[in-house]
Parts: sequence; structure tokens; C-alpha cells
Amino acid sequence: MQVLYKRCCGIDVHKKLLAVCLKTGKKQELREYGTHTQNLRELADWLIENECEKVAMESTGNYWKPVYNVLELLGLDVMVVNAQHMKAVPGRKTDMKDAEWIADLLQHGLLKASFIPDRDQRELRDVTRYRKSLVEERAREVNRLEKTLEGCNIKLSSIVTHLTGQSSRNLIGAVLAGDVTGERIEELSYGKVKEKKDELLLALDGVLSPIQKKLIAAILDHIDDMTRRISDVDNIISGEMKKYEDAIKALDEIPGIGRHSAEVILAEIGIDMSRFPTAAHLASWAGVCPGNYESAGKRKSGRTNKGNPTLKTTLVQCAKTATKKKDTFFRAQYERISIRRGANRASMAVAHSILISIYYMLKFNQPFHDLGRDYYHQCNPERKINNYLKKLSELGWSPPVPAIA
Repeated sequence: MQVLYKRCCGIDVHKKLLAVCLKTGKKQELREYGTHTQNLRELADWLIENECEKVAMESTGNYWKPVYNVLELLGLDVMVVNAQHMKAVPGRKTDMKDAEWIADLLQHGLLKASFIPDRDQRELRDVTRYRKSLVEERAREVNRLEKTLEGCNIKLSSIVTHLTGQSSRNLIGAVLAGDVTGERIEELSYGKVKEKKDELLLALDGVLSPIQKKLIAAILDHIDDMTRRISDVDNIISGEMKKYEDAIKALDEIPGIGRHSAEVILAEIGIDMSRFPTAAHLASWAGVCPGNYESAGKRKSGRTNKGNPTLKTTLVQCAKTATKKKDTFFRAQYERISIRRGANRASMAVAHSILISIYYMLKFNQPFHDLGRDYYHQCNPERKINNYLKKLSELGWSPPVPAIA
């Protein structure tokens, strides 16, 4: 087997320990290092001293990140590999044997590097993912508020759309203060909520104990605190996303994608599409395309792979929003697939189409162009006509016979 690297290194990464194997031709040297920054500098100095050409490590949780950061900073060529792509034969497994196996595969060019963006984008990812976690946690807290109110027989969520709106917060405050009257509801309500005074008077007539009032107040305080934290993170993101401003505005034109979603998408994939050979590679990396599982010439499960969880969930959320906009290609695609395959698969297909659009927009610097709702009707019209005639014939319809002159 051809040797690709004369001097290379494989690292088996753990939380407190690194098992390192340096291969120089047929010779190899095994060492153990700690994971503190000083230990990582010592590891880098040793590899540089031995003129190591390439370093490979498996992507073990978050433990690979500090190792990658230090080695990259000190000028070493480092690659991170998916652990599933380099599993050794079972039996006699030790940390050192794992490091030997990684180094051996690397030496012969049998490892495929995972996509690791530059340091600035990695740090931006951390911020956008943290914001996403905060938003999800706030949503859970709002659900907790609704559950608590229902337990007190407060039916406010049956009337208003959002429990965190200004009118809702005012009315919940009135309930906690024990000041719920028709006149008070009129003072505290805005817009269409004010027109539902009689319904609100019935819905707010609950039974609250002192401890339930304290619990509701604590939940509201937590929601306000998380809203403030999300706003602070938004300010950090907006300051760091200035170089992506043109791309954000372009992605904002796609149905279903807002500014926050565009920020998450760009933080995950960046704006340089040359790192993905084709749009299909990007879709596979994101985990929004059908999986491959074929045996004996039969195609079996098409379940999507795990991919990038943050990007995947964001695209599916955008897809669900995009399908609500009428007279668009995404709406037509969703309706066409959901009838046969169900709503979830249809949403995933729309997410796939959105990501393909993003790829070509960023790669060729082109604006978004909606194919339109009638796109599928324009494809192969003769086949569709024959198909409809066949269905009419099955229902008993026959074409009229022309009269003989």
C-alpha cells in the first residue's frame, strides 16, 4: 500500500489524556500527554521537532477542540476525522492501539477530514448556538407558565395567541394582584384583545393559592431574564456578523428565512462554498438529503443521517414557515409530497430545496428566484395529460365521439 506521509501522527483524544502515536516510516513512537494548555504546547513542540507533516484525531465530543486550537495556532497541519469512519477491528482495544490505528490510516491516506471552519467562524458558531439554546429554553419556560396557569383554572391561553405579549402580561399581573374587573381588563388590553372583554373576564376567574402566585411570579421573572440575555447575545452576534451583511440580506429574501435564521445558517456553513464540491455534498453534510441504504439491488430505508443538528433543525423550522406562504414553489412542493409521504418528509424535502438554493446563491452571488407554484405543472405536460385521462377513464368517463357529417 502506498505511503502518503513519511512523518505523521495519530491522537486518541480523551478528557484528561491524549494517547499519541508518531509514525516515521515503519518506526513509531508512543507517548501520553495531558490536556492542559502547557501539555498541548509540549506535544506541539515534540511534533515540530520531529518534522511531523500531518496530525489526525477523532472528533470525540468537545474534547478535540482545545487540542485542535493549540496545534493549529502553533502551525501544525491538523485534521479531525469522524469516529465512525475509522473504527478498528474489535478486540485488544487500548488507547495506544487506537492512536496507532489512526496514525496507520493517516500514513496511507485512508482518512477523510471533516469540515472544520476557521477559528472566527467556530467562535461565531458558539454564540449563535448559545442563542438558539436560550430561545428554546425560554419557549420551555413559556410552556411551563401555560401549564401552571391551567392548573389555576386561568384559561388565558385559550383566548390570546401569545402569553408573553403586552396584553397577556398585564392581565396576568392583574390576576396576581387580585384586581380583575371589566374596566381593568379594558385598561390593560390592546388591539383585538380588548374586544374580548367578556371572554377574558370568564377566563381570568381562577383559583390561585399564595404559593401558586409566587410560582407564577418566579416563572415570569425567569422569562424576562432570559429575554434580556437573548437580547445581549443578539448584540454580540450583530457586531460579529457585519461582514456577512450582504449574505444575510440575500438569504432574507427566501420564504421562511428571517434574519436570525440567516445568521445561524451562515455561522454554520460560512459564505465560501468552494469547500463543498457540489450542492449535494452540502446537503449530505447538513443531513437534509435521503440516506443511502441498498442491499441486494433493493433500496431500503432512506432515513436522513445525523448531519449538522443545529443547521438541520433551523432549516426544517424555516421550511415549515415557508410552506405557509401561498403561491410559492416551496408550498407546491410541500403539498405534492405530503399527500404521498406525510408532512414530516415533505418538510424535510422543502428544507433540502432551501439549502440547495442557498448554496447556489452564495456560490454564484445570485439573488433568490422563486420557481413559482405552477412549476411542476410545466414539467412534461403531455405525461400529466395522459395520466389525468387515464384516471378519468377509470372513473367511467369516455371522450365524446365526434358526429359524422
